[in-house]
Amino acid sequence: MVRVAVYARISSDDGTALGVTRQVEDCHRLAESLGWEVAEDYIDNDVSASTGKRRPAYERMLDDVRDGYRDAVIVYHLDRLTRRPIELEHFVDVMTAAGVKQVKFVSGGDLDVGNGDGLLVMRVQAAVAANETATKSRRVKRKMDEIAVAGRPHGGIRPFGFEADRVTIRPDEAEVLRQIVARFIAGESYRSLCTWLDEAGIKTVAGGPWTTSTLRSNLGSARIAGLRDHRGQLTKAVWEPIISEADRDKVLARMEAAKANPGRRTPRRYLLSGLLRCGKCGTRLYSATRGERRRYVCMSGPDHGGCGKLTVVAPPMEELVAAAVLYRLDTPELADALTGRSNAAAESVALSDALAADREQLDELAALYASKAISTREWMAARRPIEDRASDTERR
Repeated sequence: MVRVAVYARISSDDGTALGVTRQVEDCHRLAESLGWEVAEDYIDNDVSASTGKRRPAYERMLDDVRDGYRDAVIVYHLDRLTRRPIELEHFVDVMTAAGVKQVKFVSGGDLDVGNGDGLLVMRVQAAVAANETATKSRRVKRKMDEIAVAGRPHGGIRPFGFEADRVTIRPDEAEVLRQIVARFIAGESYRSLCTWLDEAGIKTVAGGPWTTSTLRSNLGSARIAGLRDHRGQLTKAVWEPIISEADRDKVLARMEAAKANPGRRTPRRYLLSGLLRCGKCGTRLYSATRGERRRYVCMSGPDHGGCGKLTVVAPPMEELVAAAVLYRLDTPELADALTGRSNAAAESVALSDALAADREQLDELAALYASKAISTREWMAARRPIEDRASDTERR
């Protein structure tokens, strides 16, 4: 029985996984027609093969092939396997070193990685796929440049202050933006403006509360000044401005000044940063200093969302938690848990029991063959799946 690895991948998924599911179904039908046993499906959903980013399922499949646990590979098409010639060469090296020559594709024909002609065809196809990716990228960039030069908008979620066509100004939101800009230039902080927006019941485009990062993005946008920003280049946009370019320059100047002098406290180390929660609302506590006293505080308002009703002095809390942790670390139970001994022991027992059951079944099978209760063909057909299962259990 040939133990085959089925690999499926799609670059962009809408959350339904229908694309990779169809690939897997077609690969299973091919395996069935060949009389092969599908050992495992390796699926990278919503993962590109042209960017060079890690593909966990693909890497795991190569590891299993390299370790001798897979005898063949089935993929829907070569471009599902890779779109990068350098990656194809690595794939071929792994297959060759493992002695795997059966690499079949549902679409695109059979290719023998152990045959020079087969390798040539695969390399040509990979080069074509890479060229298609590069060509598509060039076309998209060229189209985006063309749109930017013309000052037209590109797609995406509608910006605050504009209708869905990204050109027509929405009067109520535009007035909000003018007020925000005027107040920011006058010296009001991001946090104060976010609080005002939330108290006034003004939501973001996504319908959520305002955060300082969202506000900063809107304030610094070239769009609200009637400009189109593309790769750092500004062009006159086709839509009307909400604020003047002079006001935008003032906004940017204040942003730069804020970066140069953030007015934050000197960074200090807090032992329990990110670990403490408010006992009243469950929100994360933040480190803060009042005079010389370090504290952990539940903060309300934008970016935090806490109740603002809890403050804990840092040193006693840190001493209490440190003492508790050290006490717990001194127990043998935790030492076993930290080293994974408890879980490993339980898993080893379960695996040993499964392995013993498989070996007992093999002994029973051999006894049946010895007594001529089954034929040689029946004995061999029954033995292979049990041995494969036992081999996998031993490996684990």
